Order: sequence, then structure tokens, then C-alpha cells
Amino acid sequence: MNLLFVCSENRLRSPTGEEVFSAYQGINAIGAGTNSDAETVVSGDLIEWADIVFVMEKSHRNKVSKKFKDLLKGKKLICLDIPDNYARMDPVLVRLLESRVSRHVRFR
Repeated sequence: MNLLFVCSENRLRSPTGEEVFSAYQGINAIGAGTNSDAETVVSGDLIEWADIVFVMEKSHRNKVSKKFKDLLKGKKLICLDIPDNYARMDPVLVRLLESRVSRHVRFR
């Protein structure tokens, strides 16, 4: 299963999601950002690749759904409601991600 994690800059939250969930068997994860100066900018190719798109905040959901409306048809776009208050791989952020993502993905 392919999981795409989206935040603003792709420096803290979405790379943490990528790193955490890439360790799960059967899961491919990539992080991206909505801002033009993000480390990896979210693209149509990434949206097409993803089975589920997880965004960190409602503002990300709004940007992604507006820009990629047609590509999102039939895909899950889920807001995790995780504010930009955490360092990369912060243990609290990792627990939040694992808890909230596991509501939508069945891990083996």
C-alpha cells in the first residue's frame, strides 16, 4: 500500500510519516509539502501513486483538493489534524501519527 504524507515544507511532519511507515511491511510511504519551496513538492504523480493521501492540517487538505481535484477521485484524502508543533521524529509526533493513521490503514 502506498501512503503519501503532506505538510507545508516537507521538513518535519511528513518526513516523519515517511520514515515511520516505510518501516512497516507492505507499506511504501513518501512525504511531500504544499509549499513551492518544500523539500519535495506534492505533485500529480505522487497523488496518482498514493492509495491514501494523509494531510496534517485542514489548510493542506484544501490546497491538495483544489489543485488535484480530478486525480483524487476514488482516493482517500484524510486530515490527521496534527499541528506544526513537533520536531522531526519527535516521539510524541510518532505516536500521534501511528495512532491516527492506524484508524485508516490495516497493518499486518
